[in-house]
Amino acid sequence: MVYCTDNSYSRHWNNLLSYVVLITSLRKTNPSVRSIWFHHDVKQLFKSLKKEAECPLCLQTVKNPKTLPCLHSFCLECLDQLANFASRQLQTTIKCPVCQTSFPIPDTDTFVNLPSSFHLNRLVDVLALEDGTVQTQKCNTCDKNNPATSYCFVCQGFLCASCFQYHQRFKATRGHQNVLMDNLQAQDVQELIQRPVMCSQQYHEDQPMEFYCKDCNVLVCHKCSVVGHNRHNMTDTQRKAAEGPKLQMAEVVAKVKAEILLYEHQIKKQTELKNQNIADIKNAEKKMTDTVEEVIRDLREHEEKMKDKFREIYEAEQKQHAARLEILELINANLKSFVERGQGILERNIGAESLQTNPAIIGRCDELLNTRNAIVYNSPYLHNFVDEKFNLLDQILVTRTDPSMCLAKYHDSETGKESKFVIVTRDSEGLQCYQQDDQIKVDILTPEGDHLRTELKHSRDGKYIVTCTPQCVGQHSVEIEVNGELLTGSLCVLQVSRQHQYQFVFKFGSRGNREGEFAGIHNIAVRDKTGTIAVADYWNKRIQLFSSGGNFKKEITLDGNPLSVAFTGSGNLLTLVSGNNNGLRLFSEEGQFIKHINDKHLREPLQLSITSDGRLIITDIASNEIKVLSCDGNDLLLSFVAPNCDNYPARAVYYLDKFYVSYTWAHCVKVFDKTGIYLHDIGCEGSNDGQFDCPIGLVIDKCNQLVVCDVNNGRLQLFTLRGKFLSKLWEEYFSPHYVAINNHDNSLVVADLDNVHIFY
Repeated sequence: MVYCTDNSYSRHWNNLLSYVVLITSLRKTNPSVRSIWFHHDVKQLFKSLKKEAECPLCLQTVKNPKTLPCLHSFCLECLDQLANFASRQLQTTIKCPVCQTSFPIPDTDTFVNLPSSFHLNRLVDVLALEDGTVQTQKCNTCDKNNPATSYCFVCQGFLCASCFQYHQRFKATRGHQNVLMDNLQAQDVQELIQRPVMCSQQYHEDQPMEFYCKDCNVLVCHKCSVVGHNRHNMTDTQRKAAEGPKLQMAEVVAKVKAEILLYEHQIKKQTELKNQNIADIKNAEKKMTDTVEEVIRDLREHEEKMKDKFREIYEAEQKQHAARLEILELINANLKSFVERGQGILERNIGAESLQTNPAIIGRCDELLNTRNAIVYNSPYLHNFVDEKFNLLDQILVTRTDPSMCLAKYHDSETGKESKFVIVTRDSEGLQCYQQDDQIKVDILTPEGDHLRTELKHSRDGKYIVTCTPQCVGQHSVEIEVNGELLTGSLCVLQVSRQHQYQFVFKFGSRGNREGEFAGIHNIAVRDKTGTIAVADYWNKRIQLFSSGGNFKKEITLDGNPLSVAFTGSGNLLTLVSGNNNGLRLFSEEGQFIKHINDKHLREPLQLSITSDGRLIITDIASNEIKVLSCDGNDLLLSFVAPNCDNYPARAVYYLDKFYVSYTWAHCVKVFDKTGIYLHDIGCEGSNDGQFDCPIGLVIDKCNQLVVCDVNNGRLQLFTLRGKFLSKLWEEYFSPHYVAINNHDNSLVVADLDNVHIFY
């Protein structure tokens, strides 16, 4: 039997049978219907049967039909041709042209041993009755091979004209159901298709194959069962089929039907996904179009506004030119009139007239020449500046990543410590996936509203590591976008706590001029690698070096008073010296003089600091400027002052693209961007939290806290980088002037005029 991948044939066949039953019923009640519908219904039935018996390869009525294991039937010749073509291509298998299932090519290169389709053979026989091809059917009753003219449904055989007459005469066969080929009806065709299979053995052609030999696995007729299969294990095809194979077949068909339901569900799901994909593409395209139209609309609005401004300028300028032209034309007309009248007097050459008008002519000439305004009006230059050119940066991204299935895993962090969290990209099934073109964006806002700098790394497995270093304490909001869509649950809070509170541990030093004693500390610095503390001992004209534990190591004698001191990245000691030989001196950490640095850009320097990339920052009280020099001090890279401020800057440090500068007599810390543009103040005059009375020293610690020496209030104050007050530190008889961070042990080093205090 031929099976199709869809149900179109079976539906068509059922509809056709219902149609045949209806016509048959009409014939029984009204014989005249037969003449009207006979030709139409039989023709339609044969058309359907011919389609069913068509070979999918040659598209002709199947000849010698053979059925592949996949249950699709073809002409034997077509299958063999397909096998021969595959063999010439050095292939050992062929694919079913209908379902593409692969089957091995037999060693004999022919599929003759495949089972034949009884159903198709019957269809072929029945189709031979159409359009005058009945001559191909021979009589099954006599030996004369006369063409069949009728068929007996009881005897299940074709009859020639002579046999049909005898068939009608014999009493035993007189009542059999017969049909003439010329009067073949649709119901007759159906009964012909369902007729029993007749035996092909000689002398057994009139015997239906009603038995199945289990020993030989073949269908046999009654005579064959007696002659050739005596004592074999036989079974009746009609009765036993319902008990065994038919039940098994029904069971497997039911299983396949269940599988069909599963695949229909998958087809439905796939169709929904396809439609969703179409909708997504259309939505993305619409979004792009809307964006472009919005941009165009904004540009058109901008164009109209600019045109209005151009019109205003045009009208104003045209008025100016028209007014000036009017003045010039009036002056020119007066001059021409004067010339015309004077020229007339001269031409007439009448003495009396000349004497009489001479004073008036000379007076009018002086008036015209002295009062004329012949200045031409020049329009101002007109420019149309475009700060930023228009760029439409969009792209089409095709990815398996589903933003709604992605997730992020957060951990609380501490200020000053590197913090990491993970973003996992997944597909629509929730499986972790990596797509090279995925766009992952992370935005973290500090409590003050600043954007925290982040770094994103991927391991090509769908995991993205986000690294950041929180700059302040408090709740940081995190927003994550995956391919332009907000990650579900990404609007969350990252809690950042303070690393630790500083506690006073010990202090060293006292007033004097011996080792470990000071006469006016003017600045301090700490070497990151070793923790060595350098103290600028101003009146003793020296730099003293101590261990991080406060033990004296050595001193460096100077030819002037040390104003400030700082360690370079390589560990050398740079000091700013005042006096007759003021300037920058460079020493090794062991105290050996290296060189004197050119100070042509400095007038009256006060304090020195060094950025992480080696640039020198010096406050100059003569010009109230903050000056940034190159690493060697030869080039002035940047110079800036605070606007509307007559006070000199005390000390300046640089961190995260900003300058933080203390102004002692302005009682505040001013913040500038990396180009020297003023941003805002931190603090004001006073004694409350967040207020100052003569701030001098300042530094930014590992917790990204701004630490400021509030001199006259006798305390240290700690702020966020945005200027929010956090906490304060004070001790008895404490007057902090300078502060530094010891990165070697994370301690805070604070100096007043005579002592150095250590906080952990």
